[in-house]
Amino acid sequence: QVQVVESGGGSVQAGGSLPLSCVFSGDTFGGYGVAWFRQAPGKERELVASISPTGGITDYADSVRGRFTISRDNAKNTVYLQMTSLRPEDTATYYCAAGTTGPYRYWGQGTQVTVSS
Repeated sequence: QVQVVESGGGSVQAGGSLPLSCVFSGDTFGGYGVAWFRQAPGKERELVASISPTGGITDYADSVRGRFTISRDNAKNTVYLQMTSLRPEDTATYYCAAGTTGPYRYWGQGTQVTVSS
């Protein structure tokens, strides 16, 4: 049974940094693409960043490009999201999702990120 578990959320002041982690279990991690999504209260869920199974291809939302970095360590079954230059508008619940083809099938429970001005 595939599971993904996020960690690393918290509160930070604007301009600060925060790393998130997503640990995968239950299948061969190297076969899965992974993405980070976020959702703020009253807003739609937004794709923040994605990474291909081997890590060779990454993509970012325009709102975070240049500030966030997604990476993965397949030996540790872990995907990371390094967030820098955080802004109050980055405040949201961040979710990790994994999938092989089509829509991401497996989702974590989410971790809260709060950025104060």
